[in-house]
Amino acid sequence: MSRQEIALVSATLERNSIYPENSRVSKSVELGKTTYEVLQASIEKDGTPAEFNIPDVGAPVRLIRGDHSEELEHIYDCLANAKLYAANDLQKRYIEQLQQSFTVGDIEPYKESQRIWVKDLAPSVETILGFVEPYRDPHGTRAEFEGIVAFVDTEESKTLKTLVDRSTKFIRRLPWATNSKENDGKGPFEKGTFEPPDFTSIHEYSEEMAPAFLCPTEAPTFLKHKYHAFYLWVVIHELLGHGTGKLLTQVGPNEYNFDIENPPIDPLTGRPVECWYRPGQTWTGVFGDLATTIDECRAECVGAYLMSDEELLAMFGFDDHTEITADDLTYNLYLQLGVGGLRALENYIVDDRKWGQAHSRAHFAMLRVLLDAGNEFLRVEYTKSTNSIIVHVNRTKILSHGRPAIASLLLRLHIYRCTADVEACRSFYEGLTAVEGVFLEWREVVLAKKKPRHVFVQANTVLEEDGTVILREYSASAEGMIQSWAERGL
Repeated sequence: MSRQEIALVSATLERNSIYPENSRVSKSVELGKTTYEVLQASIEKDGTPAEFNIPDVGAPVRLIRGDHSEELEHIYDCLANAKLYAANDLQKRYIEQLQQSFTVGDIEPYKESQRIWVKDLAPSVETILGFVEPYRDPHGTRAEFEGIVAFVDTEESKTLKTLVDRSTKFIRRLPWATNSKENDGKGPFEKGTFEPPDFTSIHEYSEEMAPAFLCPTEAPTFLKHKYHAFYLWVVIHELLGHGTGKLLTQVGPNEYNFDIENPPIDPLTGRPVECWYRPGQTWTGVFGDLATTIDECRAECVGAYLMSDEELLAMFGFDDHTEITADDLTYNLYLQLGVGGLRALENYIVDDRKWGQAHSRAHFAMLRVLLDAGNEFLRVEYTKSTNSIIVHVNRTKILSHGRPAIASLLLRLHIYRCTADVEACRSFYEGLTAVEGVFLEWREVVLAKKKPRHVFVQANTVLEEDGTVILREYSASAEGMIQSWAERGL
């Protein structure tokens, strides 16, 4: 199927209030007649599929429920058992909405489960379950099923709670809120009430291998500081990155979540906003294949921008007098942005002229704006004869050149997202993330120095006959991964 066909099918589903996240699409042609089949994940199956027509095309779109029915039925039963141990009524209702969504295939109960989920504050056990991650979908909307269970680190959560409690102060410092007096100083492109993601989902893996693309004399200090800088970047990314932003929306006939008579001023144009989300439109539906990479790039920029905020870093125990200073972490983060932007080129597909990974595209976008920050703030030393690349960051110019470059990118992406301005966003972002000229040469060096990918193998919990629970782990290999899945019983 072409991208145009995928877009037409998605638009047809949107008009009929059918969300794409838990679906797959296939195309068949018989006797010259094209039919599109949308396989929707659900326990229930239909005897006769629902059918919709694509306007001006004449090809039908058939909605066939029952995809992954057997697996979802097993998950439904497991959720029923989990409900017996729910700590409160919110958790019971959360599970019930998940069960309803998995039964009928409707995403609306799933969305309701997430609304309930955010109200269940500070649980001891946290979970994320459902069709969540759209990273590998060419259109950027259909998602893979994900299941995570986490246990809260209570001491660490105290510091994160302090950040959330003080969130308004830091949100006021973000580029779209600067000098604004409305909405408690957060501006018209921010929600009235901050809704942070839960703390338990913010841990990330940070490689300890020696860094490529840095001067050898930088490596020991870089590794010493890397975990701390990376962890805080992820914390800010998840809590203040994904937790911020107001989508300007028409919610019904003559009903808007902003003042339509006096629309907010677009800081990119200096004029009142001219576009917003229409009834039935969603962020992922409007931005399609750009949605995930734009959202991740925006959140990464929030993290990078606030990583030079002395007050925020001091909350986590880093200042001018600690062994690893706040300035050390800021400098390390910008080195990571340079190295990460280069390594992102591993995931650019030359033949298709497209990116294969949303985060990688975001990291390359950030590298591009830092390269263009001027005054050689960040430069890449490329020696063709020795096939080497070294990233250099001028530590003294982070506040004067690096931070403003990140702020400019962040403001653009935030306003595009809030106002549903996908046309302007696409024009800007596709140009920024185009890989051509010397970037293709850098890509060859990056691929030549590419390290083997880590294998993450999921452990299983096993209930013994005497009631004890054991953790069964497997080797970090292809065999271990297959054994892990086979013994999981799904």
